[in-house]
Amino acid sequence: MYLNFYMLDEKPFNATPDPRFLFLTPAHREALAQLVYGAQENKGFLVLTGEVGTGKTTLLHTLLQRLDSSTPVAFVMNSLLPFDGLLEYMLEDFGIRAAGQSSAQRLVALNHFLIERRRAGQTAVLILDEAQNLAPETLEQVRLLSNFETPTDKLLQILLVGQPELKLKLQLPGLRQLRQRIGLHAAIRPLTPEETRDYIQSRLRVAGAPDLRLFTDHAVGRIAEYTGGIPRLVNIVCDHCLLVGYAEQRRRIEGDIVEQAIEYLEEGRRPSRARGFTWQRGRPVLRWVLGGLGAAFVGGAGFLVLGSDTLGGAWGTVFEHVLNIARGARDLVAR
Repeated sequence: MYLNFYMLDEKPFNATPDPRFLFLTPAHREALAQLVYGAQENKGFLVLTGEVGTGKTTLLHTLLQRLDSSTPVAFVMNSLLPFDGLLEYMLEDFGIRAAGQSSAQRLVALNHFLIERRRAGQTAVLILDEAQNLAPETLEQVRLLSNFETPTDKLLQILLVGQPELKLKLQLPGLRQLRQRIGLHAAIRPLTPEETRDYIQSRLRVAGAPDLRLFTDHAVGRIAEYTGGIPRLVNIVCDHCLLVGYAEQRRRIEGDIVEQAIEYLEEGRRPSRARGFTWQRGRPVLRWVLGGLGAAFVGGAGFLVLGSDTLGGAWGTVFEHVLNIARGARDLVAR
């Protein structure tokens, strides 16, 4: 909708974890370096924690790109599965076929696979996302997977990824053996106000924006304050700002547009006034609607007066184009 208006090649604030849009703060850069090092140096268990929406999944996809392309990886995103479900998912991701029906048969098949990969000079990686949801019993069974080893090396690198609650869960007395096997613990934090500004500009740059200061300093400050520096929330607010700015035909996102976007997010409706700022959206839209409908009316009247024989197919084409303008204005109001 707003891509042409702001001269963008693609949407800069999509919610998908696209590694091209990865913005590395010092904390993200350190966490990524630790994960790459841990996976390549056979550190056994690795832990990555961060608040919801801080970019853990994006960081994981970047990690996968940094690993050797031949490295076998199982990426389990459903942490509500019981251990047997996790094991089945893992075998499928590793491409292990005919693993058997019982848990014992599947574990034997996994062990054979890991040994074969090790002989080929590869170390398999298991990533468990949203690991804070795993039951202590399941985490203990995951720990037992680290017993697949040779006298000198671990055969399986296990990465536990989750929210800060994961750290608390790992402090449970029943998980002390797992806690002792953690080789590296990385953490990422929310963005600072300065990092929020750089984050927004970085995503605009990747999306092809000609003006990286599309968001004013005041707008960025309000976005940083409202979102608390959580990248996922920054994306949502910025995307809504671009929609409002497009509807207002504003080439620059200022503080009042941010307020309107925030109110729309919180209230779920078009605001008439947003925290001291007047909602002006209806006026330009109304002009477009009236202009479009007026043009359609004039066109239709001309068609009736002059007749189709006089104007022929050319007028029909113009008339249809005018109707499309009117429909577009109507749809803009409906959004």
